[in-house]
Amino acid sequence: MILPFVLISLLGIAARAGADPGGTLNLYNWNDYFAEETLAGFQAKTGIRPRLDVYDANEVLEAKLFAGRSGYDLVFPTARPFAARHIQADLYRPLERERLTGLTRLDPAIMSALEDIDPGNRHLVPYLWGTSGLGIDLEKVRGALGDDADLDTWALLFDPDQAAKLASCGISLLDDPSEVFAAALVFLGKDPNRYEAADLESAAALIRAIYPHVRYIHSSQYISDLANGELCVAMGYSGDVAQAQARAEEAGKGVRIDYRLPREGAAVWTDVMAIPRDAPNPDAAHAFIDYILEPAVIAAISNAVYYANPNLEATPLLEEAVRADPGIYPSAEVMTRLFVIAEREDAEIRALNRLWTRLKSNR
Repeated sequence: MILPFVLISLLGIAARAGADPGGTLNLYNWNDYFAEETLAGFQAKTGIRPRLDVYDANEVLEAKLFAGRSGYDLVFPTARPFAARHIQADLYRPLERERLTGLTRLDPAIMSALEDIDPGNRHLVPYLWGTSGLGIDLEKVRGALGDDADLDTWALLFDPDQAAKLASCGISLLDDPSEVFAAALVFLGKDPNRYEAADLESAAALIRAIYPHVRYIHSSQYISDLANGELCVAMGYSGDVAQAQARAEEAGKGVRIDYRLPREGAAVWTDVMAIPRDAPNPDAAHAFIDYILEPAVIAAISNAVYYANPNLEATPLLEEAVRADPGIYPSAEVMTRLFVIAEREDAEIRALNRLWTRLKSNR
């Protein structure tokens, strides 16, 4: 999730037995969201040439889908609130489920949860899931706040006094109004899915108060900056922070990154695969979804990007460090503190985006 709109072309010729959709598969996904061998493996198996564009915000994908004629065959939105809106707007093509032989491998609980927004699981296939919390440089935070600093709270970002003390070592926010406002609301003890004007203004006032201490607002830059010791607290996605941990360990410079889910509550989300209604090559899209449903393929992706996957048969294939990491697969107790960001009415979305734009423009 670093450089949007980068085009990657994988060329070559391969054959497969049976029907061949042929041609090119146009993918639009988050950056760094496949394993290194994922696309090459798909081409070797099917003969279909995958081409990948990447983005770092659901809003970027959404704008392309609503504009129409995106040219993409398969996209990877977050289920709620984004894919939910897209289904209501009839932006996705119904799946030909008989072509997806691996659907039975998916966690029934996740499939059932998606039925709330996609009755009959007609349009969406879960890809990866994760949480949104805090990436923390333990040494720098304790150096700024003391050895007994509380690391399990949104106060590291949203308490102006703590934010001021951490400003010199660097704090950042996601460039995602839904995520940031939900975290601010839950820190205030409010319902993260309640968008009454008074609640939104309270959250906006809180964010406004800590803005002078925020180094930047970005949804991917924090990965490298945490790893390099250039940030000490970042609001971030679970797998991204785990990637920063791994990079820091590989660099061997003594930077120790930890991921925390604040006790006040945090968002849990599922990213899904969906075929736009005007996809140029839906046959290739179905072939790719079925490929991703292979346990070895999705396990390799989880091992590479540090996000949980919904494929139950893939679990034994995960590296122990991934399978046992509570930041990737939270405990049952932690799961009780997590919430799903709900879909919004158009008027609520506009109000939130106006607030976010004003906040960012007043930095």
